[in-house]
Amino acid sequence: MGTYNLPRNVKGEGRILYIFSTKALIYTAIGIGIGVVFYFLFNLIGLGVAGVISIGILGLIGFIIGTFKIPDTNNFEFTKKTGGENIDDVIKRAIKFKMQKNKIYVYQKEEAIEKEEETKDE
Repeated sequence: MGTYNLPRNVKGEGRILYIFSTKALIYTAIGIGIGVVFYFLFNLIGLGVAGVISIGILGLIGFIIGTFKIPDTNNFEFTKKTGGENIDDVIKRAIKFKMQKNKIYVYQKEEAIEKEEETKDE
C-alpha cells in the first residue's frame, strides 16, 4: 500500500494567542518595553495614567509594525514603490539608507555603458 500526503490547513499554526505571530510578539514586547521607560518617567512627575497610556499606545504601534503590510495603492508615490511589503522591512531599509548617508549605488551593464559612449560620440 502506498502512502499519501493529506492536505491540511497550516495557516495560523505559528501564531501565539491567535493574533500574535512570533515577529508581532517580539515587536509588541519591544514597544511595551519602551512604553515602560516612559511610564517610569511619567510616574516620577506624577502622571502615572499617562505612563500606562504610553505603554498601551507603544505596544499597539509595535504590534502594527510587526503584523501589517503597506497597502498596495497607486494614490501616493510611497505606496507605489513599497506596496505589499511588511512595514518593518521598509523601516529597516530606510534606516540602512540613512546610515549610508543617503547614497545609492547603481551598477550598469557593459552594454549600457557602450551605448552611452556611442551616443556621446555621434
